[in-house]
Amino acid sequence: MDTLPEQAYDNFTRLAALICNTPIALITLLDEERQWFKSRIGLERSEIPREDALCNHTIMMPDNLMVVSDTTHDPRFVNNPLVALEPNIRFYAGVSLVTSIGEALGTICVMDNKPRGITQEQMDALQVLSREVMGQFELRRSIATLEKSVLKQEQYIDQLQDYQRELEKVRADFENQSLTDPLTGVHNRRSFDNRFEEEFLRAQRYKVACSLILVDVDHFKQYNDTFGHTAGDEALKAVATLLKADVRIHDLVARYGGEEFAIILPNTDIKAAMVMGERFRRSIQRASWKHKQLTISVGVGSLRDGTQKPIDLLKESDTALYKAKQSGRNLVIGPELNPN
Repeated sequence: MDTLPEQAYDNFTRLAALICNTPIALITLLDEERQWFKSRIGLERSEIPREDALCNHTIMMPDNLMVVSDTTHDPRFVNNPLVALEPNIRFYAGVSLVTSIGEALGTICVMDNKPRGITQEQMDALQVLSREVMGQFELRRSIATLEKSVLKQEQYIDQLQDYQRELEKVRADFENQSLTDPLTGVHNRRSFDNRFEEEFLRAQRYKVACSLILVDVDHFKQYNDTFGHTAGDEALKAVATLLKADVRIHDLVARYGGEEFAIILPNTDIKAAMVMGERFRRSIQRASWKHKQLTISVGVGSLRDGTQKPIDLLKESDTALYKAKQSGRNLVIGPELNPN
């Protein structure tokens, strides 16, 4: 306790906040009187009295993950100063940091100032992170021992390198998951937003073409209501697969929202983008569908001299998509608003 901040532990809190999509994440240690934060995101203070610590309840059941969806409905926390006052904690999820001999030293936890839930995948990830944090603590203790013996120095280096490789693999896996739509396997909205801005700025800087295609599955709500959500999910997966099959390696296919997809086409002018849009439309129309023939409406936009911001290109594609749907669907329409 009371040691200086360290990058290794800050990486864990950032990863926990990213996985659970929360503004607050902490690695804590508790003694008889206080809870001290080894690493923190979203909270200014470095410690609080133990009697005010939500984690005080977590370490009482070290084998379980504690989740409180709404602290104002939990008699243990409704009068807690962290709940009643700043930072107005409403959601809490925490896992104990347990040593190899079963001692609970503290927690890794995430918090939000609004009531919410947590998925099983996020719970599993917090459990993994708690073991990794405890491994880091125990590794540091081992380091102190190993440093006393020059003969064991090489063994320590090997252990540290193996651990760092494992940590990088875990971090890479989680970061990849955070950028992927879990249903369709294509990029998610967050990944699209990041890449879209990058490609737009790159195209402006180097004076090269860049196009954006928006795709909407026609009458998907009716399809979902008629054949059920399972059939609807399978249809969205199939649409995503067909779209990915038609793009180049440097293009990006993302699930933009619901039944809508977005395709970023770097180094592609409007003429080539219209050809790609038609390729997508035909691919979906010609595919074999289990319940009912599906089609898509396609809106195409492309970077031009008057395009100032990414939102301008997005609006151009969205307007074209709206026109395609208003004009009868199963159409590809570009910025000139002419059906193809």
